[in-house]
Formats: sequence, structure tokens, C-alpha cells
Amino acid sequence: MNKVWIGSGVVFILLIILDMIIHGVLLSPIYSTMEGMMRPQAEMKSWIIFVVDAVVAYFFTLIFSKGYENKGIAEGVRYGLYIGLMFGISMGYGSYASMPIPYSLALQWFLYTIAEFILCGIALSIVFKPKAAATA
Repeated sequence: MNKVWIGSGVVFILLIILDMIIHGVLLSPIYSTMEGMMRPQAEMKSWIIFVVDAVVAYFFTLIFSKGYENKGIAEGVRYGLYIGLMFGISMGYGSYASMPIPYSLALQWFLYTIAEFILCGIALSIVFKPKAAATA
């Protein structure tokens, strides 16, 4: 159970960093053209994002731990891809279906979400690697 907490912490930190890069840097030019659709920076409810990322990190890690097979980084990539597809399709195309966002934003949300969870899956495969295998 200790690895679940460690993994959750690692994934949480990764989610925060990757979200800052994706949304704060890469997508900010698109967001700046969407006045009225998004909260102004001063009105952002940032604490909610931290809570969401913490909950996602915990359950992402817990589910990984239940199916962990010690198959190395490929296992983390596969798991991250599956979860990334699940979240990405909802984030990108679910939003595109219900909000007047540009298609390019929907596609980027989809692709960045997949990449983000693949990186988190790789991190978990490293955290969960048995110590004996890590030193060999």
C-alpha cells in the first residue's frame, strides 16, 4: 500500500507540472482568444484543480497497483495509453461536442491528455518496480 501513496504523490506532481506546461504555456495562445468561454485568470478556482489532480492521481495509481504485472516501462506506457484515451476522448471530443471550441483545441486536448497519462504510467512502472530488479 505504501507504493500506492508514493505513486500517487509522483503522479500528482507530474500532473501539476504537465498541466502547467500544457495549459499555461502550449495552449495559452488559444485560450486567450476564447474570452467569455473561460474564467479570467483572476477568477480561476485553482484549488479545485489541485483537488481533482490529487483524486485522479490516487485512483490512477490504485488501479495500476491492482493490475501490476512487473512488465517494465511497456506496462506503464500501455496503462497510460488506455487511461489517456479514456480521459482524452472525453476531454477533447466530449467538450467539442458541447462547447463552441475550435477543433484544433479539441484535438490538442485529446493528444496532450494521452501523452500526459503515458508519462504518468511510465512513472508508475518505475515506482512499482521491485527493489531486487531495480538493483540487478
